[in-house]
Amino acid sequence: METNPMLGIAIDKVTANIGIGASGDRLDNAKELLGKLTGAKVVLTRAKKRNPTFKLRVGLEIGVKTTLRGKGARDFLDKALTAKKRTLQARNFDERGNFAFGIHEYIDFPGAKYDPKLGMMGMDVCVTLKRRGKRICERRVKRSVVGKSHIVSKEEGIEFAKSELGIKVE
Repeated sequence: METNPMLGIAIDKVTANIGIGASGDRLDNAKELLGKLTGAKVVLTRAKKRNPTFKLRVGLEIGVKTTLRGKGARDFLDKALTAKKRTLQARNFDERGNFAFGIHEYIDFPGAKYDPKLGMMGMDVCVTLKRRGKRICERRVKRSVVGKSHIVSKEEGIEFAKSELGIKVE
């Protein structure tokens, strides 16, 4: 019996994020670091809420992020998983099969060397999974609904991570 090719799971995107909490030199260093590690364009993230305790106001630049797709996403994900020793917890996966994990220090990446100018910082990596045909619920023209059988579940996401990415889930 042949399996339906539309039910195959693929990586939609990989998002890397470094939250600094304040603007200044450290934010510029984070932008440079993330650009160097991913090889992609990096954008600044802004505060959405005001918090006087942490001296945050709406619109203040507090972090950097980048979104990777295709081959670049797969290459960066392999490096990030190597930094994480290819081991994740089951709680890293959400109900849609997506998973996220944190890297404590950027020097854990293969080939990355410590730069005293940048300092020490970590990052969050989020991986979004999809099936073929997901675009029909996102497009503008003739938008439609994706059926429940076509949505990636947590168990399917874990199986994909184990088989395709070589991750050990504890």
